[in-house]
Amino acid sequence: MRYLDEYRDPRLARRLLAELTATATRPWRIMEVCGGQTHTLVRQGIDELLPAGIRMIHGPGCPVCVTPLATLDRAMAIAARPGVVLTSFGDMLRVPGTSTDLLSLRARGADVRVVYTPMDAVRLAEQLPHRQVVFLAVGFETTAPANAMAVLHAARLGLTNFSVLVSHVLVPPAMTALLEDPHCEVQAFLAAGHVCAVTGWRAYEPIARTYRVPVVVTGFEPLDLLEGVLMAVQQLENGTHTVENQYVRAVRREGNPNAQDAVTHVFRVTDRAWRGIGTLPESGLELAPAYAGFDAARRFAVDRLNPAEDPACIAGAILTGAALPTDCTAYGTRCTPRTPLGAPMVSTEGTCAAFHSAGRRRTERPTESRSGSTS
Repeated sequence: MRYLDEYRDPRLARRLLAELTATATRPWRIMEVCGGQTHTLVRQGIDELLPAGIRMIHGPGCPVCVTPLATLDRAMAIAARPGVVLTSFGDMLRVPGTSTDLLSLRARGADVRVVYTPMDAVRLAEQLPHRQVVFLAVGFETTAPANAMAVLHAARLGLTNFSVLVSHVLVPPAMTALLEDPHCEVQAFLAAGHVCAVTGWRAYEPIARTYRVPVVVTGFEPLDLLEGVLMAVQQLENGTHTVENQYVRAVRREGNPNAQDAVTHVFRVTDRAWRGIGTLPESGLELAPAYAGFDAARRFAVDRLNPAEDPACIAGAILTGAALPTDCTAYGTRCTPRTPLGAPMVSTEGTCAAFHSAGRRRTERPTESRSGSTS
């Protein structure tokens, strides 16, 4: 990529929209998996500019949003202990737990610090040998390599005061779970380009083949998304179902082998709970036995928790694409970026936050049936 403006050119956008209009002969429903893609679609109004009948379904690709409530409650229980420094990326601090959030806990005296990389947390553990430094390690396959490298580095240094609270999730099992749902309306996927930069796209090939759905690895700029939608629609119209790569400037089929080696060395696949969705088999990562000593959940034994979601929050339905933020009765009233009831309203990749920042307001509208008609 030479210039960012090349991927935001309005003339090229109009050409892609015209080609989409000429290509689509019937309604299609396409899910963008990544929350970053959702924000571009909504902020730029692309979802509203698409030809009639092409509907974007916003998927569960917000790592902050799908971090289970129990993990947040566990992080806060750890942070409240004396002698502990809990570190995290900034977008986790305002995500609501059962009764509070990390930012409020910090205001009450807990040592909660924002770091920019997990290696910052390792360096902090070196500097504070008499404190326990915990890093809240969340995210999809994109952040797993850096977190794995942090654990490897801490192991080489022999640090006994560094640990990670792991809540990594994996994209392909989530896509499979969505497609297994009898009410699933997704007919094609836009896969997250940054995830595939790490993993490649081989794991998506069985999904495309088994469920007969096109999968297009897509970038994050407006033209990336328009081209990704066009490629998906072309496959749908032609009756094909393969994995294609729109994000050729960043993604290869095999991904990044060095990053993959670090992840498989430090982590192993496990069942994982997703906030608002439930536990999906083999959908997450946990520390491998050789690195279990760096597991903060074991070190601090904070398992006796009673997490409880706010009953007004419909985050699960929003994360699976079954509902829009504007379908929620709390959206924009009880639930705002200043007073979020759920993670999708406060996360920088959350669908509710995307709708709210774009000025989308809740309106009474007719219910759309799966056939596309209204009642």
